Amino acid sequence: MTFYSFAKAVAGSVFKPWYRIEVSGIEHFPKDEGVLLCVNHIHNFDPIITGITAPRPVHFMAKEEIFKVPVLGNIVKNCNAFPVKRGMSDREALRKGLNVLKENGVLGLFPEGTRSHTGELGKGLAGAGFFALRSNADVVPSAIIGPYKSMRKLKVVYGKPIPMEELRNRKASAEQVTELIMEEIHKLIKEHQ
Repeated sequence: MTFYSFAKAVAGSVFKPWYRIEVSGIEHFPKDEGVLLCVNHIHNFDPIITGITAPRPVHFMAKEEIFKVPVLGNIVKNCNAFPVKRGMSDREALRKGLNVLKENGVLGLFPEGTRSHTGELGKGLAGAGFFALRSNADVVPSAIIGPYKSMRKLKVVYGKPIPMEELRNRKASAEQVTELIMEEIHKLIKEHQ
């Protein structure tokens, strides 16, 4: 058993009953292609919730400060996260993310870049569009819906992959693609609230 599988099992045994997590749309999740998983960001636990509900291991970018925290830094690293410098273009993190997709892995992103303090969906940053356009990965929108409150239902919804071929062919901008991804996440939230 890998550390990731162990951590997923332990976290799942705590978080799933505590937040009464309900997952839908898992059938939309591609089985073995590269996947760019784009999720709304409403709480610090979102990466954990995504990690325990996604059917495949997820690689996340995490702010580099986390990796400097004793113990936590090692746990995060062993759970497939890699550091990104915030507020600047981090070429190494971009390269690492593209490699995950090229090797048919799952790259998890929160396109808003930071969590929403109101719970409302914020504006997405161009990074999601960058990864979608620079790879052949399936782009899967996902929404975490509900309050992070003990024994109150928290929904995790996986949407159908967003068709990207036409956008890639017409060389759409990263901003346009991110906007489309955010629209799809917004639709999932509205439909499943």
